[in-house]
Amino acid sequence: MEIFTYDGFIVLLQVLAIDLVLAGDNAIVIGLAAAGLPKDLRNKAILIGILAATVLRIIFALMTTVLMGITGLLIAGGILLLWVCWKMWRELRAGHHDEAVAAEEALTGTDLDASGRVSAKAPRKTFAQAAWQIVIADVSMSLDNVLAVAGAAKDHPTILVIGLAVSIALMGLAATFIARLLNKHRWIAYVGLAIIFYVALKMIYEGWHDVAAAGYF
Repeated sequence: MEIFTYDGFIVLLQVLAIDLVLAGDNAIVIGLAAAGLPKDLRNKAILIGILAATVLRIIFALMTTVLMGITGLLIAGGILLLWVCWKMWRELRAGHHDEAVAAEEALTGTDLDASGRVSAKAPRKTFAQAAWQIVIADVSMSLDNVLAVAGAAKDHPTILVIGLAVSIALMGLAATFIARLLNKHRWIAYVGLAIIFYVALKMIYEGWHDVAAAGYF
């Protein structure tokens, strides 16, 4: 199998790193959106967020594998990933400690900052507001995840399937743990960011060659 070759193993490591960072980022966004709700509604909103992210990843994966074959769209995907990198870089540099704590408290249901209430610093909101915020974030972040994984595993279909399965598993089973891990060890997020940046440049480079070979330039 291709994952047992050197190239396949390196690509697999890239895909796993991308999944780890983006799943954690997605979990933090979901937790933060649900943080302003009472406990019973908060748990429901988090569940909806994880289920929506799972379904969207499957839909986008099916679409992306087809779209990637269209000349020129590989460049567009690479540029979109560069924007994702810029957004992640700004978030990592800004820190957002209070937001991260509020998100983790919502995901775990624990009062981490000893304020006397879970996610006490998060603004109050209705369930409809939280659900809408989560769905919008899931659409953007699921597309980011699928594009990054598809770009890294472009010539390795088995690894593309593994990457999708791992992404779904991380969202459904380990989202809270990953969010806590990334908050505690920020260097992991920087490693993931570097890999996504490399994948974006690789997609643009290969897309440019595809366009040139097709005679558009």
